[in-house]
Amino acid sequence: MLSSSHLEILKAQGLYRSRRMIDDKTVVNFCSNDYLGLAKNETVIAAFKNAADIYGVGSGSAHLICGHSHAHHALEEELAEFTGRERTLLFSTGYMANVGTINALIGRGDSVFEDKLNHASLLDGGLSSGANFKRYPHADLERLEKLLTLSNGQKLIVTDGIFSMDGDVAPLWELADLAKQNAALLMVDDAHGLGVLGKTGGGLVEELNLTQDDVPILMGTLGKAFGTFGAFIAGSETLIETLIQSARTYIYTTALPPAIAEATRASLKIIIHETWRREKLQALITQFKVGAAQLALPLMPSNSPIQPLLIGDSFRATQMSQQLLEAGFLVSAIRPPTVPKGKARLRITFSALHEADDVARLLETLHRLKI
Repeated sequence: MLSSSHLEILKAQGLYRSRRMIDDKTVVNFCSNDYLGLAKNETVIAAFKNAADIYGVGSGSAHLICGHSHAHHALEEELAEFTGRERTLLFSTGYMANVGTINALIGRGDSVFEDKLNHASLLDGGLSSGANFKRYPHADLERLEKLLTLSNGQKLIVTDGIFSMDGDVAPLWELADLAKQNAALLMVDDAHGLGVLGKTGGGLVEELNLTQDDVPILMGTLGKAFGTFGAFIAGSETLIETLIQSARTYIYTTALPPAIAEATRASLKIIIHETWRREKLQALITQFKVGAAQLALPLMPSNSPIQPLLIGDSFRATQMSQQLLEAGFLVSAIRPPTVPKGKARLRITFSALHEADDVARLLETLHRLKI
């Protein structure tokens, strides 16, 4: 809607969005998804620079024309081994991976079932597919089962692994069982679990010992725990070849830069071998949760790096975000329509780069603000 009055309405409702330029040397960032602190890792940066000297800055074309390099191919093979899947396919963004995959697998006459709190890219993929689109209440397996039994055609269940605004976890074992019982495909977006969960950082599916048979379609992003950029889909040989032939967001877009692929190969090695990053991250999360409970802060239930403080009012959430910034902490206010009306919150996220003192000072500041 191109209307200045519409913009004024958003401002009046406390829902106006603006970009903030931040010098992260002056504040402690508690809203980044760089969970393992790899975005500025020296080894990852060096890999990027070395590859840029070889390949240049951009890929120059789509994968199916001349944009697919040895760097891309090597990363796909390493990600397949990492996730325990037959193959993976790189996409330029997570949004494109989700929309393209869903649209390639289902269409008119089919049915797609999505958790109500799924990421916007998953919802948009379902809506644009032309399939019968059904949203079930958050983690409501009983309702999902009823919807499945009433549907025809190819059935696709789509869910986040860790929900990006609440930080809680999908009931993946139960979803996998329901999918098998109803001859449905299961697609899991594990953007916030990869690198963070599992013995080697393989994410929620590794933590729960879910195989390719249990979760046939696994999506992961590279711009969070990996610290780089892009996304991938992991699954069977048939799935990946289907996407190469049919996923429009793969076919008709420029490949991500080969230098990014090489940087990601370096970060993947760190994720697997430097287990202390996950251990430290979990220690910081526990410290914050214990402290928040002692201070009676309205913390939503989550064991992930995403720790939302429920505020409710959008104006109040925005005000508190600004007060935290003035105190030296970058914490984003999340408001509708990203979250339901009346559920505005401060979305606090943790990184292995944080220290215990950072967490203690954040808790002190939140207490002083009387949340």
